[in-house]
Amino acid sequence: MKSLFYASLFLMLSTQAFADNVLPVKPEPIEGDTITRVADIEEIVVVATPKENARLRQQTLSSSSFSNAEIRARGVTSIKSFSTQVPNLYIPTYGSKLTTSTYIRGIGSRINTPAVGLYVDNIPYLNKNAFDFNFAEIDRVDVLRGPQGTLYGRNTMGGLIRVYTKSPFDYQGTDLQLSAATHNAFKGSITHYHRISDKFAFSGGFYFDHQGGFFKNVAKNNEHVDHGNEYGGRIRAILLPSDNTKLDFNINYEYLKQGAYPYRYMGSTTPTTGDRVTYYDQVAYNRDGDYKRHLLNTGLNVEHQANHFIFNSVTGFQFVKDNMNMDQDYTPEDIFTLNQKQNSKTLSQEFVFKSKPESRWEWTTGLSGFYQWLKTDAPVVFRQDGIKSLIEDHVNDVFIRLRQQNERMPEMSLDVTDSQINISGDFDTPTANFAIYHQSTINDLGVKGLSLTLGARMEYEKIWLDYSSAGPMTFDFNMPMLERMPQMAAVAAQLKGMQINPAFTGKLNDDNWEFLPKAALKYDFNARNNIYFSATKGYRSGGYNFQMFSDLIQSKMSADMTAAINEKSNGMMSQMGGEAFAERTVDYDVEGTVSFKPERSWNFELGTHLTSADGSLLADMAVFLINTTNQQLAQFASSGLGRITVNAGKSRSYGAELSLRWQATQSLSFTGNYGYTYATFRTDAPLTTTSASSGNVSLKGKYVPFVPKHTFMLGGQYVYAMPAGNFVDNIILNTDFRGTGRIYWDVQNKYSQKFYGTLNARLAFQHKGSELALWANNIFNKDYDAFFFESMSKLFRQRGTPVQLGVDLRLRF
Repeated sequence: MKSLFYASLFLMLSTQAFADNVLPVKPEPIEGDTITRVADIEEIVVVATPKENARLRQQTLSSSSFSNAEIRARGVTSIKSFSTQVPNLYIPTYGSKLTTSTYIRGIGSRINTPAVGLYVDNIPYLNKNAFDFNFAEIDRVDVLRGPQGTLYGRNTMGGLIRVYTKSPFDYQGTDLQLSAATHNAFKGSITHYHRISDKFAFSGGFYFDHQGGFFKNVAKNNEHVDHGNEYGGRIRAILLPSDNTKLDFNINYEYLKQGAYPYRYMGSTTPTTGDRVTYYDQVAYNRDGDYKRHLLNTGLNVEHQANHFIFNSVTGFQFVKDNMNMDQDYTPEDIFTLNQKQNSKTLSQEFVFKSKPESRWEWTTGLSGFYQWLKTDAPVVFRQDGIKSLIEDHVNDVFIRLRQQNERMPEMSLDVTDSQINISGDFDTPTANFAIYHQSTINDLGVKGLSLTLGARMEYEKIWLDYSSAGPMTFDFNMPMLERMPQMAAVAAQLKGMQINPAFTGKLNDDNWEFLPKAALKYDFNARNNIYFSATKGYRSGGYNFQMFSDLIQSKMSADMTAAINEKSNGMMSQMGGEAFAERTVDYDVEGTVSFKPERSWNFELGTHLTSADGSLLADMAVFLINTTNQQLAQFASSGLGRITVNAGKSRSYGAELSLRWQATQSLSFTGNYGYTYATFRTDAPLTTTSASSGNVSLKGKYVPFVPKHTFMLGGQYVYAMPAGNFVDNIILNTDFRGTGRIYWDVQNKYSQKFYGTLNARLAFQHKGSELALWANNIFNKDYDAFFFESMSKLFRQRGTPVQLGVDLRLRF
């Protein structure tokens, strides 16, 4: 019996994997065709791809595609929902919609520049704070794994996600969707698609999303900490002024306001220092945490079909204005908070020329560029508990140690008289980028079916930083010995109410050229089966860590306090305290402290796309090796004041991917995918951590954080066609089991999430274009960590989303 179970499990694994390139159910524009069959999605859902000459499964890369029907069946509501539904893709859900940490094949990013690119209707989304947007009206999603730098450039070294919205030429009528779920969740959308003529069609819609929240803050009357509201709308218009020209315009706006950061305290790494936190494994902090965002995207795609080539012009504009408030100690103590406001405007333009498809010489040539205006206001505020523990206690501990070393040292102490200390941070970081690229494929190269692809991209990028940061403070320096001496009363009085204002103001800039080549060989056994080998280079741009200015201010604060004390006491303190009060001249290397370098990688891949003779089974397989230099890692600054990006030498990632889809019968299909990634550091480059006990860490041989070793999904779909004359046309049952792990959370590999899985199901009743569906996510309420980190010698976790039940209603008019 046990052997039968394992045989069945293997059969399921063999089925859902490469599923990502086919449909269990043919997508229905309006009619709702539900005949089950295996097919390449691109045979059914046709979208405009300005840069490629062939369908994804005919290209030399590993990819997954999802139709609108499959997106609904899998319960996809955002990009994060694709995590583990694609081999080696991991996007944890934690923090807020500001945070979209996307990892593919061991390459990823938690903060600053992304390592996986995102395009929506061919418009690039350059910042991760715009990645987690509303998925209303989405028609298709492609996930390309491995570097896509030759055609797409910066920040696609892990891969690329392409999202396409519904075309008003393909869909007609009005689509109303409503959803309700446990945990007080409600959402809905209404969109009208109208084709006025064969030359012009448009669509317009509105959507909203209310989330009651899963987690409560026990330190604030059990308020839900992760509640949220989102509103928005989208307009799209397509004009065909002639038989060979198309103009495609779209605009989307959404407003978001959500609670955020349901982090739970899990203990201290230094319990002997005293642990004053009352609540354990509960969300408990005293200051509000929330995230607000205005997101506007607009784009114009122009396509012209000439006699021998196709020309595309893609113009995009994105505006993002957001505001993050964070209780950065995540405890009931009033230590410090962060308020980060960003205002970003990005104008992008790309011109692409490519050959007509299915020619012996297929080529693509393009010019692209963008300019981004980005202003950031990120003040850190030290509250009462923070002033005491991080400033007063730190300085007074130094005085105590001095007295222990020298009995003649007089008693001294420091009292900060400000009720709070504001460390301001105003940063202007515009970025300019320009690139030129070309890629050619020669088909039937000496042998029928053999093709060679060569490509290269030359990209230039420059970033500026105009910074201003200051932290004024008022303090008393207490010396009882002076206060007891009448002749020294004047000196003692001068040591009260002293003021300092450590500040940094200046400008920096950096630029670099990147050469991104690609080479690939492919052999087509026939039109639906091939094998390929590719070598590609990718890179992720460098930048500046704003949070490091808080560390610089703290360092300068110490030097300025010493100088102020000596000045007021006419140098007496230097004579009495020796080196402890000797004035220091510190050369602050601002550029070296706040900047991080670009990350680069080479990806070597051997893969195949296979289809059975009868078309009932599709399979995609790949093995890969990735060598990365100047690995970018996210960690907390040494002071604990925010996360920063640091370069940590070299890493190597290798692994395999398998995806399959099997059409067992006319009504029954199975899908499955599996990804394996082994990502470790290759160098001994030391990395300073925030743990007081760890010091510097040798990284060689350690696993790269946030990279699951295994990702897989097993699923199936059964379509029951009701007899004619019934009100219900079809009953469709979808089930899947999604698993991932082990995931290491830190560079020392001390903390990890072991392998876990969640079971999900959806039962849908269809009538023509309408549908009623009941669904359940994480049916067995599996407890797992979506995020785990250490800050200021304290451990925190965010629990994964618990079980949720819901109902969806879709009406087509």
